[in-house]
Amino acid sequence: MPTVPILMPQLGESIAEATVIRLGIAVGDAVRADQEIIEVETNKAVMGVTTLCNGMVSEIKAQEGVSYSVGSLLGTLDVTEEEVARTGVDTLESLEAKRFGTDQATSPARAEANLHFAIEDGDAYEEAPAVVPSVKGLPVPAGTMGAHYISPRMRARMDDLGLREADISAVAGTGAGGRVTVEDLERFLDYLEAWPSTQASPMRLAVADAMRRSWTRPLATVGLPVLLDRVLEHRRTHEPKPGLTLYMLRAFALALTETPTTAGYLIGDKVVHPRAFDIGVAVQVEDGVVVPVVRKVDQKPLRELISEYDDLVDRARRRRLTEDDCRGGIATVTNFGTFGLTIGTPIPLPNETLILGIGAGVKNPVWSSEAEVFLPATVAEIFLTFDHRVVDGGGAGLLLKRVSEILQSPGAL
Repeated sequence: MPTVPILMPQLGESIAEATVIRLGIAVGDAVRADQEIIEVETNKAVMGVTTLCNGMVSEIKAQEGVSYSVGSLLGTLDVTEEEVARTGVDTLESLEAKRFGTDQATSPARAEANLHFAIEDGDAYEEAPAVVPSVKGLPVPAGTMGAHYISPRMRARMDDLGLREADISAVAGTGAGGRVTVEDLERFLDYLEAWPSTQASPMRLAVADAMRRSWTRPLATVGLPVLLDRVLEHRRTHEPKPGLTLYMLRAFALALTETPTTAGYLIGDKVVHPRAFDIGVAVQVEDGVVVPVVRKVDQKPLRELISEYDDLVDRARRRRLTEDDCRGGIATVTNFGTFGLTIGTPIPLPNETLILGIGAGVKNPVWSSEAEVFLPATVAEIFLTFDHRVVDGGGAGLLLKRVSEILQSPGAL
């Protein structure tokens, strides 16, 4: 009689395992197709594992309170040949035949081992067969390790070459589950020899390293349109004229003083709060970006910041910054509107939680409640990218809204 495996399904796009909290079956029970037989809990919800066909429970491997990865064997069903033909479900034997060939699939010990992941002797790797979804409508990957598993041998070769995981994302793997082998990497590097290339500058490598480290965190971005007419009017009457970025820098600092935890940094189980509101400004230079830091922005009025800001930006463009000039910022302001861009999602530095981005100002019709008519106004989109471990979307939105409100009183800056 054919045997059909009961496998841990993919219960969500980002869920790799689930914990069995209730077994609703026993050996010898008759079950029907789509019957919920096992209740499992993920980090998001309690869900049910259902059967794919009619049959009788022949074995239960799952235990309550134990976590199992996607594709793990939870039990088996004995089904009839007619039921297999009717539903088209894969049997334990057919899955093994697809994966390893008919001869190897006949071994009972081999068949059971191949339904679980195993890493032996450092580089040996076996992967579960393709998993049939038992929660309808959800995609199921071939395995939970697959292409992103890097063997110790592969890791050592990457270290020799100075490569990171992101550098091999374009390599198609031929190893088990699609993983990239050393041979795949060497073939890829030989293939690239025929392509034109340039040596990356130290600046470009430094930016790349910072962005890699930044992207290890869950980052999110929120945006808001801001009226700039009052800021532009204030700027026209001020000498020397402060740049729009400096207005944003000052408003950002004042908003952060009201909710300093939003600029905190998560270390273990603590959010470390800023001791000073020193904020960096992104300056485009040849082949990269540098971020000098303006000190105590919350304590200095706009007129006192102009000369300090202009000096930092000038030295940044001439590559004359010292190490201290770029140290200790709690957040950054970047004005990509100078390139004519209206929308962007900037990435904060690895040692910062926040970055405020400014788009180009454009003329838009804006409703005037006083005149009860649409009037032309200069509007720019501002964006806040934040570490979602420290700040939620609501908190980030309130911070961004507060920046917008402060900008409507530029004389107070």
